[in-house]
Amino acid sequence: MSDTAPNSEPAHELRADGSDPVEELPPQTLPLDAWHRARAGRMVPFAGYTMPVQYEGIMAEHLWTRESAGLFDVSHMGQLLIHGPDATAALEALLPGDLKILKPARMRYSLLLDEQGGILDDLMVTRIDAAGLEVPFPFKADDDDVADADEDAFYMVVNGATKYDDIGHLREHLADAITLNHLDDRALLALQGPKAVDALERILPGVAALTFMTAGGFDWNGHALWVSRSGYTGEDGFEISLPEDAATAFADAICAEPEVKPIGLGARDSLRLEAGLPLYGHDLSPDTTPVAADLGFALSKRRREEGGFPGAERILAERAAGPEIKRIGLIIEGRQPVREGAEVIDGDGNAVGHVTSGGFAPSISAPIAMAYCPPALAEAGTVMLRQRGKVHAARVVPMPFVPHRYVR
Repeated sequence: MSDTAPNSEPAHELRADGSDPVEELPPQTLPLDAWHRARAGRMVPFAGYTMPVQYEGIMAEHLWTRESAGLFDVSHMGQLLIHGPDATAALEALLPGDLKILKPARMRYSLLLDEQGGILDDLMVTRIDAAGLEVPFPFKADDDDVADADEDAFYMVVNGATKYDDIGHLREHLADAITLNHLDDRALLALQGPKAVDALERILPGVAALTFMTAGGFDWNGHALWVSRSGYTGEDGFEISLPEDAATAFADAICAEPEVKPIGLGARDSLRLEAGLPLYGHDLSPDTTPVAADLGFALSKRRREEGGFPGAERILAERAAGPEIKRIGLIIEGRQPVREGAEVIDGDGNAVGHVTSGGFAPSISAPIAMAYCPPALAEAGTVMLRQRGKVHAARVVPMPFVPHRYVR
């Protein structure tokens, strides 16, 4: 979903059923659009934006990130500030995580669920303490956007393709006393790789003290930044929220460090696939439950015992009995990747599941995939896949395909 204006030239052809067609919306640009183009970024439409898919090449950028540090522009993602009296309980009514025990500057992976337990989005949520920050409150847009010291306050990052739907869902279900601000005047950058900490510490002294899934406020040239030690590549790294008018200067500064190069969407996807991390809209959807998606860790112990989140009855019953299908990792025999949409077939050639993500894994030099299929079939150790009439054998393996290297 996008908030761009419709095309100026209306479409006049009707659909086959006689209804008006849905007009295509032009993609939005990111704050660093000119910066990407100046570095020969190949720009493509993605999640309602024009974004760089690669600079030097996906393989080279992938391996550079695994060995050094890559800078990703993820400003298309939604940054939200949610605060108000007992915002903790309000969010727990929508998410299955235990936010009551979440300390300030600590973050959690969580899920926005519908009433049937389907996944509307996956997200990161951080408890923030405005009074405890030593720099100006990073998310201040105007005085009304700042949480009072006695209010619960959370910073949430949601997927770019779903952010407007997420905002609508949250505003519909949160009480009027809860304030939700879309921080659409901020950019978001991800610095990922084993040498990310070396590069970032030089320009933001103190970030090395952060550990995985913790965050803090920092000042850079008079700009208030919010930095978390997190990311979606399986590598150590950081995500940096900053004012959009500071994004170009900051990107220049960090890419001036010898460890850092800009990295595009192509390598971001292959990195997260190797890390066994699901991508919303592909591996996760409203038709997917947390149990089937193998995201049981997002269902905290207290919430499993108490329930009280959307779809709890179905999800907890599925957790006890086991899902009908589950997400699995596959290494494909041979060298040809199997792509999203390929069928998982049983011994009689019947389609019983499907591939949701697939591609070549540069780090292990083999094609890999994630798929959903019946657990009994996965337990056999080998499954057969069919794509465009051709059958491929695949070995079921634990995920991640490449070990995570988070700094805890």
